[in-house]
Amino acid sequence: MTWRKRIFDLFFASLLVIILGPVILWLVVYILIKQGRPLFYVAERMKTPTQSFGLWKFRTMSVVDEDAGVSGGDKSARITPLGAKLRARRLDEFPQLWNILKGDLSFVGPRPPLREYVERFPHIYGQVLKSRPGVTGLATIRFHKHEDRLLARCKTPEATDDIYTRICVPRKARLDLIYQRNQSTCYDFDLVFQTIGNLFRRRSSATRPPRR
Repeated sequence: MTWRKRIFDLFFASLLVIILGPVILWLVVYILIKQGRPLFYVAERMKTPTQSFGLWKFRTMSVVDEDAGVSGGDKSARITPLGAKLRARRLDEFPQLWNILKGDLSFVGPRPPLREYVERFPHIYGQVLKSRPGVTGLATIRFHKHEDRLLARCKTPEATDDIYTRICVPRKARLDLIYQRNQSTCYDFDLVFQTIGNLFRRRSSATRPPRR
């Protein structure tokens, strides 16, 4: 990570903590009342091919003893009603501001992968993880909705893994490498504003009354 990118991350993460602080505190209280503990979900993710970190999110699923792989239709029954609302607006990702301040994440970059996929596809993630993982990025903007639709159709862990490894991993990697080749502060600004625009459009469509 370049010093310019780190300054970009620290400045905007600090600014958002100040601006969104009351909203985050309200979410903490609301989630505790509506859903109870645990409040957060901390998952192992990789920031380099050999170095992991704990990715923080607000909990959106019921707790199980063991959980592995990406989330597909096979896990949809575990998503809580409040969790579905948080995911729809990506509010569950607010705690990742802490990951940015710590230096685990950047604002913009490839989404941090699970260790099992890094170990299974070292030739892919050896290249992708030359960029610091991010909260959003080109692959998130271009492929996230399509990935959600593909994985939502999967009814077993095996089907989820097959679709994710066969379709999602290589397509996201191609987009992540396009970002890597063209990364700049201006490009990061552009992708952040595209992400904000998508969130507002998603919120607008969610609140729009159905057609009759």
